[in-house]
Amino acid sequence: MKKVILCEKVENLGEKGTIWEVPDGYARNFLIKKKLAVFANKKNESLLAQQKQKLEKERLLQREKAKELLEKINHFSFKISRKVGESDKLFGSVTTSDIEEKLKEAGLNIEKRWIHLENPLKTLGKHFVEIRMDAEFSAKVQVWIVKEE
Repeated sequence: MKKVILCEKVENLGEKGTIWEVPDGYARNFLIKKKLAVFANKKNESLLAQQKQKLEKERLLQREKAKELLEKINHFSFKISRKVGESDKLFGSVTTSDIEEKLKEAGLNIEKRWIHLENPLKTLGKHFVEIRMDAEFSAKVQVWIVKEE
């Protein structure tokens, strides 16, 4: 096992600036190779200590931005029109890409990975879709799927 300091947020591992003990191969072949982490030695740990305050300020700023964005989303609703067949069944479905596109058109800078759908939306009507930036912040946007005229 090797100790590494994360240089970027790594999904399912940790935030930027945290120290983790990971298997040697994962550290060498993935984290270090992709410049997502550096080995935790005395030099790097002292640099990390100096950067901790800066990282904490960045995190607070990101959290505030996330809060503001999610407040806007909580009160947001939009329509997506789709062709339907007999008994109002959609041809195809509404996916995270469709939702991301509509949110970007409305000026909300949402990444596709933040949109959580258990399954693509395949029925007409009102649906609530969760937007989750991290474990702490989430909001629901209202999506109306209507018949295309």
